Amino acid sequence: MTAVPPSAGATALSVATWNINSVRMRQGIVTRFLETEAPDVLCLQETKCGDGQFPTAAFRRIGYDHMALNGGKGGWHGVAIVSRLPLADIANRSFCGKGDPRHVTATVLVGGHRVRLHNFYVPAGGDEPDGTVNPKFAHKMDFLAEMAAWLPHAQADGATLVVGDLNVAPYETDVWSHKALIKVVSHTPEECAALEKARIDGGWVDLTRRFVPMDERIYTWWSYRAKDWRAADKGRRLDHVWATPDLADRALAVRILKDARDWPRPSDHVPVVAHFALP
Repeated sequence: MTAVPPSAGATALSVATWNINSVRMRQGIVTRFLETEAPDVLCLQETKCGDGQFPTAAFRRIGYDHMALNGGKGGWHGVAIVSRLPLADIANRSFCGKGDPRHVTATVLVGGHRVRLHNFYVPAGGDEPDGTVNPKFAHKMDFLAEMAAWLPHAQADGATLVVGDLNVAPYETDVWSHKALIKVVSHTPEECAALEKARIDGGWVDLTRRFVPMDERIYTWWSYRAKDWRAADKGRRLDHVWATPDLADRALAVRILKDARDWPRPSDHVPVVAHFALP
């Protein structure tokens, strides 16, 4: 589908998602990203800090005054929404009855529009793709199943985005080697089918793949283990932006900021930014 061209009178909106792998440790590159790319909204995952430890003041100093935080008890997981635009109806949901901070939601108020935003950090799933011997993998599959059942109801709010580290690379060209990774957690057929069920059952549009042909390899994550990650380029697309069809029809572009993987003390993920022109 052809992207909607910007038009006179349209309201611009940009939303970024980034697994930051400790927002306090990487506050400097988050600030750099906000100052240089200036998205309207940034959704962070794996913040690894309680709400009281979140660097709120630092981001407010550069104009990001509105925040929705779910850091739980701190130390593990954690999600946050940092915004230049007002946020309303802030909430979060506990999946699988565990109470761990893996979801936060808010309504973004922009130019008379209301865009509902759901920010997720899906469990990684451990190393062994067998829920009978690996409780972490069982948790991941249960989480994805609950997402699939719950997300269709999330569209009751109208124009809606689902973003975050969904920890699954669903297509063959979302990984550096389908053959090498088909039995590796994040790209097993079981996980890929579960994530696709969540997307398709809810009628969500995978915005990145709307702009990038399916035969083109794209990644958002590169392991810390690679001595030269860029030369090896053994990546996976774990970070996603899904939209309701009405909002997808207003999308202009989706950008993956690969160069952020080279920034000082980087996350192993890079930001993904979606741009919209609202009528």
